[in-house]
Amino acid sequence: MGLGGCIILIALGAILTFATDWHMQGVNLDLVGIIFMIVGLIGVATFSSIARRRRVMVPPATVVEEERHHPRDGYTDGYGV
Repeated sequence: MGLGGCIILIALGAILTFATDWHMQGVNLDLVGIIFMIVGLIGVATFSSIARRRRVMVPPATVVEEERHHPRDGYTDGYGV
């Protein structure tokens, strides 16, 4: 289940718990809504911890500039200076 599914579970649970006044014999919809919200929150926590582990921090590459030594024959830049 991805992050979207977890958010849908949380929203569905909140709707069942706070926005409905349905009564079904043998089913407590408030409890079902709370269970959906808890499962959604556990899913979000699990998803975020897995996503954090997948983000591998690669150290930046070290740039080493080489100094080039040219033989000094009197002309350093081609113009005799």
